[in-house]
Amino acid sequence: MNPQIAVRPSAPADMARVQEIYAGHVLRGTASFEEEPPDLGEMCRRREAVLAAGLPYLVAHRDGAILGFAYAAHYRLRSAYRHTAEDSVYLDPSATGGGIGKALLAKVLELSAAVGYREMIAVIGDSDNAASIGLHRALGFRHVGTFTRVGFKFGRWLDSVLMQRSLHDTDATR
Repeated sequence: MNPQIAVRPSAPADMARVQEIYAGHVLRGTASFEEEPPDLGEMCRRREAVLAAGLPYLVAHRDGAILGFAYAAHYRLRSAYRHTAEDSVYLDPSATGGGIGKALLAKVLELSAAVGYREMIAVIGDSDNAASIGLHRALGFRHVGTFTRVGFKFGRWLDSVLMQRSLHDTDATR
């Protein structure tokens, strides 16, 4: 990764830029199955929910300019899933290919493991999202399934690719 890039916990002041990056993905991409970008208030509410769960919500920046963000959230809300999280990584289009996504996701994995999560799930929008699939594979995720044609956006059917990575030894102890 470029040594000028830093990854740090997000702050409330970062959220306007985070919302802007995410809105671009919603409006022009298939990584998110949302079709209307959430407003700033909703993005702040989502961040607060992540932090209240003790999970990381991070930004990557260069000289204070936010280039991307990543976080982990509960995979499902039912209690049996309490040791499993789902990651999300979004970059400004100008910031792809430089290791920023990898740095963000690696830190999300490290911090999620540190607070006791055992498994990380990636639900990747669109089978054609080679960059996200490759990023997750590079950090030890394995493909565990594909839901075919479960989303409809931009006039076409989209798949969800499921990948998984253990954060701790895979023994059955609690």
